[in-house]
Amino acid sequence: MRVFTPDEIAENNQSKYLGVLVAARYARELNQLPREAHLSDQKKLSTRALEAITSGQIEYRLVKRRRPEAE
Repeated sequence: MRVFTPDEIAENNQSKYLGVLVAARYARELNQLPREAHLSDQKKLSTRALEAITSGQIEYRLVKRRRPEAE
C-alpha cells in the first residue's frame, strides 16, 4: 500500500481537499469500467486514482452548481 501525503496531493491541485475529492470521483469512474479493464493492475482503484492525481495525469475543471430557481 502506498501512502500519499497531503503535500503530494496539493502539488498538482488547488488544495489537498480538492485533490482527494477528484481522486475519489475518478476511482468511482474506474469502478464503472468492466472488470477486465482494471484486473491487469493489482492495485486498488483508490491507489490508482491517487497516483494519477499526484502525477498530473488527470485534468479537471470546476463547474458551479446550478441551483433551481425559486418559483
